[in-house]
Amino acid sequence: MDLLNSTPTSSMLLHKESHTCVPVVNMAKINGLHKPVSVNGFRSGIEEFSWVRREGSFARALVCRNPKVIKSVERRSGGLRVRGFSEEQEALVVKSWNAMRKDARELGLKFFLRVFDIAPSTKRLFSFLRDSDVPLENNTRLKAHAMSVFVMTCETAVNLRKAGKVTVRESSLKDLGATHFNYGIVDEHFEVTRFALLDTIKDAVPDMWSPEMKSAWGEAYDQLVAAIKTEMKAPC
Repeated sequence: MDLLNSTPTSSMLLHKESHTCVPVVNMAKINGLHKPVSVNGFRSGIEEFSWVRREGSFARALVCRNPKVIKSVERRSGGLRVRGFSEEQEALVVKSWNAMRKDARELGLKFFLRVFDIAPSTKRLFSFLRDSDVPLENNTRLKAHAMSVFVMTCETAVNLRKAGKVTVRESSLKDLGATHFNYGIVDEHFEVTRFALLDTIKDAVPDMWSPEMKSAWGEAYDQLVAAIKTEMKAPC
C-alpha cells in the first residue's frame, strides 16, 4: 500500500524511501495517536522513526528509515514501544565484542560460573556436571560448552541488525528451542542467564560500560530468547 492511496483511517508502518508497508504488531491500534513515539533502546525516536501526515488528510503513519530494525510495535501508556536494534546499539555491541573476543574462553567460563553462583540448582541441567567431582573451573566439558554459548550469544548480537533477524551459527533456532524445551528451561532460567551475561560483559569491559551498552546487550539477548521461545515446543 502506498501512503498517497491510504484512507483517512488507515495506519501503517512505511519505509521512508519506497513507502512500502512493513508488517508489525497491532499497528491498527495506533491510528490517531498524538503522543510521542517511545523507542526502546534508542537514544531518540527522531533518528529512526517519525510521524507523517498527508497534507489535507487525517491519515497518519509511522515512518522508519530502516524497517529491518523493527521487531514489534506495542501501544503503551505514554506512547508506543518499538522493539528494535539501532545503529548505535550495533556499534556498542560490536566495539565491546571486539575487545572481548580474544578472552572468549575465559569469559564464557566466568559467565556460566556466575549463573551457577546465582542459581546453584541450574547445575543439575547439565548431565556432565551431575556426577562430576572435578571443580567447575577445571571441568573441560563445561569450559567448552560455556565458550560455545558465550560466543554464539555475542555473535548473534553482533549480526542482529545486519541480518535483520536472530541468527545462530553451528546450530539452528529450531534445535535450540527443542533443547531448551527438553531440559525444562523456564523464564526464570532465561532471566538468571541475562543477568549473568550482562554482569560478565560489564566486568570484561568496565571502561566501555554504560547504560546504553547495557541496553544494547540486553535488547540483543531478549531478541535471542524470544526467538528460542518461539521454537520451544514438543516435537510433532
